[in-house]
Amino acid sequence: MKVNEIYIGNCIDTLKKFKKESVDLVYMDPPFFTQRKHSLSTRDESKKYEFDDSWYSIEDYLIMIEDCLTECKRVLKSTGSIFLHCDKAASHNLRVSLDKVFGNKNFQSEIIWSYRRWSNSKKGLLNAHQNIYFYSKSKDFKFNPVFKDYAPTTNVDQILQDRQRTKNGKSVYKKDENGNVVLGKEKKGVPLSDVWEIPYLNPKAKERVGYPTQKPVLLLQQILEITTDEGDLVLDPFNGSGTTCVAAKSMDRNFIGIDMSPDAVELAKQRLEDMIITGSALLEKGVNEYNQKNEEELALLKSIDAIPVQRNSGIDGFLKEHYKGKPVPVKIQSEYESLNDAKEKLERSSANKGYELKILIQTKEELETDRLFELISDIQIVKSPKLLVDKLKIK
Repeated sequence: MKVNEIYIGNCIDTLKKFKKESVDLVYMDPPFFTQRKHSLSTRDESKKYEFDDSWYSIEDYLIMIEDCLTECKRVLKSTGSIFLHCDKAASHNLRVSLDKVFGNKNFQSEIIWSYRRWSNSKKGLLNAHQNIYFYSKSKDFKFNPVFKDYAPTTNVDQILQDRQRTKNGKSVYKKDENGNVVLGKEKKGVPLSDVWEIPYLNPKAKERVGYPTQKPVLLLQQILEITTDEGDLVLDPFNGSGTTCVAAKSMDRNFIGIDMSPDAVELAKQRLEDMIITGSALLEKGVNEYNQKNEEELALLKSIDAIPVQRNSGIDGFLKEHYKGKPVPVKIQSEYESLNDAKEKLERSSANKGYELKILIQTKEELETDRLFELISDIQIVKSPKLLVDKLKIK
């Protein structure tokens, strides 16, 4: 089989044509046993992609999975690994199948892909993660350590000091003969954990192509980073929209994809031509970069049971409870805003929304001469607790 190709056909039949021990990594994103047909259209509605994830029984589904796993194990090198992506529908069954084919001694990690998604109205907890099972073919599997930055709450100065255990087993700082603390080896950061917070693809992301189960390239790049090197061969037997192949090409790995759908294969080949990969500002900047409210503002919003809004100069939050069936925007007057300016920003951000109630929290007293004109508005002004206390002090 040629590398850097995507083949149309049944994955099990196609895998049988591969030489044994020829692949460095397998990533599988098979049907999840959702028992429904998945479909999604491109933004311009010019193309509809769909596949049927309905099965006669769980036994029928697992036979297919185990046959595929068996072939994947055959083609994997002894240093190779397999990652199987699934969700709650059949994850417990798939873990048993992986143990059966690869052996539980070769289980390495259960990776939790955690992400934030829009809320829904279903009864129960919101689905906000998927599972990726990481198994190796042998104990000699390839692994490249990856380190992340320490959390802001970490006392790095303490981490850089050597520790030792007393005769009672208590961990203490190691000291030399002069009583000085012994400094330890250099630290590269925190080793990558098995919980990966990688954003789900935004519906407007340029990378999104309209395939129902498309995964972000960033997720696959992290898998490839820890278990492959440049020039290695990566196999995806359920290729779908081709995310694995795009990630492999972007990192100078060779790839092979297999899918039964001619439309999916055509789509994947086009993605390999375009090579559009959406970055994540959240990963690059960190979640704190999006927090624009100070502690005082957050406390003020919390006191009135409001949800904070970031990156909006006209609305700082919304009350959790609606008024007359409509959301209630809240604006906090900033230190350098006049009351009129704050009103104008709230009105501008609320335009054409039909809000029945808008609240402006006044945080500073204004002199009459400060107002060149009075903005006509139905905004309800509420004085902040601090402002009320300050007025009492003046009296």
